[in-house]
Amino acid sequence: MINRRFSTTVINSLLFGLLISVGLSLHAEPSAETQTPSITPSLAPKVAPVKFYVNDIKATMHEHVAKLLDADGLFHVLDDKTGEDLALKFVKVHDPVRQIRGNIYFACTDFHVAGDPAKLYDIDFWLDGTTGKLVVYDTKVHKEPRRSLIYGWYKQPRYTFVKDEISYLY
Repeated sequence: MINRRFSTTVINSLLFGLLISVGLSLHAEPSAETQTPSITPSLAPKVAPVKFYVNDIKATMHEHVAKLLDADGLFHVLDDKTGEDLALKFVKVHDPVRQIRGNIYFACTDFHVAGDPAKLYDIDFWLDGTTGKLVVYDTKVHKEPRRSLIYGWYKQPRYTFVKDEISYLY
C-alpha cells in the first residue's frame, strides 16, 4: 500500500511539474529577436469583416454600371480577345450572384449591342469586399453573340469555370 501511494504521489508531482513548466513556456515573452513590431491600435485599420449578400452584390453592380455609362447611356468594355471597344446597353444581372472565396464575389450580367437587342453579350464581373465595401476589380466577356441559321442569335461561351477558375474553351 505504501509503495502504491508513494508511486501515485511521485507521478502526480511529476505531472504537476510538467504542466507548470509547459504553461510557463507558453506564456513566456518572446526574445527581442523574435518579437514582431506591434501596430498602434489607433493606427490599425478599423474595417470589420463584412458579409455581403445578393442584394449588396446586385446593388454594387447597378452602381458600377451606372457610374460608367457614357452620355448616350452606353457601357463601354474592352473585349480582351478582339481588342474591340464594345458599346453596350445594360439588360440585367443574372441569378445567382455568389461568393467565390473569402472576400471575393462574382456577378454575371447581360448587355446587348447598342441598336440591336437580339445580340447579347454575357459579361462577368469580379468584386472584392476586403475594404468593407464591394469594388469591381475585373471584367471579362464570357459569351459573345453568334448567329445560327436555325436558332438566330445566341450567346457563344469563350470559357467555363472549373472550381471557380476560368478554363478557356478556345
